Amino acid sequence: MTMTSSIAFLALGTLLWSAGACERPGRTETGRTTAMTEPTGRPTAEELRARLTPEQYHVTQECGTEPRFRNAYWDHHEPGIYVDIVSGEPLFASTDKFDSGTGWPSFTRPLREDAVVERVDESHGMRRVEVRSRGADSHLGHVFPDGPGPGGLRYCINSAALRFVPADRLVEEGYGEFAPLFDAEGSRKQAATRRTALLAGGCFWGVEQLLRELDGVLDTEVGYTGGTLENPRYDDVKTGRTGHAEAVRVEFDPSRLSYADLLRYFFRLHDPTTPNRQGNDVGSQYRSAIFYFDDEQRATAERVRAEVDASGRWPAPVVTEIAPAGPFWPAEDEHQDYLVRHPGGYTCHWLRD
Repeated sequence: MTMTSSIAFLALGTLLWSAGACERPGRTETGRTTAMTEPTGRPTAEELRARLTPEQYHVTQECGTEPRFRNAYWDHHEPGIYVDIVSGEPLFASTDKFDSGTGWPSFTRPLREDAVVERVDESHGMRRVEVRSRGADSHLGHVFPDGPGPGGLRYCINSAALRFVPADRLVEEGYGEFAPLFDAEGSRKQAATRRTALLAGGCFWGVEQLLRELDGVLDTEVGYTGGTLENPRYDDVKTGRTGHAEAVRVEFDPSRLSYADLLRYFFRLHDPTTPNRQGNDVGSQYRSAIFYFDDEQRATAERVRAEVDASGRWPAPVVTEIAPAGPFWPAEDEHQDYLVRHPGGYTCHWLRD
């Protein structure tokens, strides 16, 4: 599946790039960009401290990282572009933004191929790919190979490094060349055709297999969420002591499949009345849960859960947990598409009428 990386460092997950400052000297360019010369006419450190907030300065000049889920643009969906907070150079567009579940703004690609420079960052005992703006050399974030779409990339960017320019102000602010992106006839449409859901309903092998059969589902990935341990692996989660649930991250097209209908289908493929259990699988990792990304998803989840509970289809009350989405840690490759690769493999899931 496109959202799953075969590169080993994906196991480090989405949070490790927040480990702290990266070292400015000694980085190596990746193959996607050409070498960058030191920009001329850059503001001095004193000038930047006067212009930027402390957090903006820390992120862009000291390779800092803002808190996940507590930043300006992680859940921002307005059409427009994102520019460098230091120089104003165009970096990313809302048409390429998607809900990654990480708590930081995520994009599938830069606005222009030469907008950013990607460099190997080997600080803190790990190997990551840092993203910097080409013109101002601002630290932006990191890029990971677990994104949706043909490119398979996720540019995980700090909000503090960005300024948003709404689509209706592009011409006024001197970015008129990008206005066609948001016209009805534009070549790239606002990314309203891809949304994310995060669901848990027992062993993720069977949940994923049935979800992928639903029309409107674009992609699936199994993993772990809802716990306290960073970068959990299967051997950790199966103990039932980390608090994680086996979950499936679902990318779907809302023009073909509503979130409410996706949840109704979800309630058909598992038993939502058995706390911390699904079939013969027992433990908190097998609980029924819906992890929402915004208030609209929360309200829809509560409405559909109440609808299912009142339907009389189940002999006991529905106990499905509804909780805010937190970090999602992709499971090991051996668990991805398991029943596609092993058609006769174990599952305790089926669709109820």
